[in-house]
Amino acid sequence: MFEESQAFSGFSVNNQATAKDFYSRILGLAVEEDTMGLTLKISGGSNIFVYPKEDHTPASFTIINFPVDDINKAVEQLKSKGVELEHYEGMYQDEDGIARGIAANQGPDIAWFKDPAGNILSVLQEK
Repeated sequence: MFEESQAFSGFSVNNQATAKDFYSRILGLAVEEDTMGLTLKISGGSNIFVYPKEDHTPASFTIINFPVDDINKAVEQLKSKGVELEHYEGMYQDEDGIARGIAANQGPDIAWFKDPAGNILSVLQEK
């Protein structure tokens, strides 16, 4: 039914201008803006729609995962731009906020952070 559909995902933010600055300047994504919201241009041709919502509630789950070749470098770059990494109780994360090999060293190395609207994002490095 949707085999040929150019599907895309979307999420809300409480401030479009702040979101545009974060996703373009801090994360380095190409961002297009129109009267409806923002379009994040993701490598590989995917797009993500970001729309302002007056009664925005941050997502309580990871809305975007950014695979990287070197998680240590990615976390270092995020921190250098003022991004704080999330630390979750009950999950082993090193001093940089990286959970290394979740699920008995079988999963990816992953670190979580939030956008200015409180939505959860991650960087991860597959083994």
